[in-house]
Amino acid sequence: MAVTTAGIGSPAGSPAGSPPGSTAAVSAFVRFVLFGGGVTLLGSGALLLIGDRIPLAVANAGIAVGTTVLATELHCRFTFRRGGAGWSDHGASGLTVLMSYLFTTGALLAFDTLQPHSGALLRQGVYLAASGLAGVGRFLLLRLVVFAGARAEAGSGRRVALPGRPVTGLVPVSR
Repeated sequence: MAVTTAGIGSPAGSPAGSPPGSTAAVSAFVRFVLFGGGVTLLGSGALLLIGDRIPLAVANAGIAVGTTVLATELHCRFTFRRGGAGWSDHGASGLTVLMSYLFTTGALLAFDTLQPHSGALLRQGVYLAASGLAGVGRFLLLRLVVFAGARAEAGSGRRVALPGRPVTGLVPVSR
């Protein structure tokens, strides 16, 4: 029995032999935007509903925690096609969200200081723009760091080894 290592040396998430920046990376980014954007819009609506009732930083923190759990699971399963997220995945993803939280909260607090009498729609625009910028940073961190370990080969369900990462879950292949 041999162990398949197809994909060693290829970029994270790219099928073996695919050049960097291939369609695998683009399709992963599209899935990231769809799932992450959907969860962000859900959080944005929740912020709109509760943001005036409790302190902004507290509202944003609560929404960030809830949406992080949901988004991490979606990204692990569908964006990066790794199966269910483990505790370490949720923890590492949580750190990327903490950075996003600090960024979005800072943007909102700065906006409120500069435009204290603006409407909710303009505030939502600032929140969504800051979330979008934070999202690009999260995608890069999740793809290149958090989910860059042994990962399922696109479409095959097999896990492949990536250079410099521990090899786990390789599937024996009969010859």
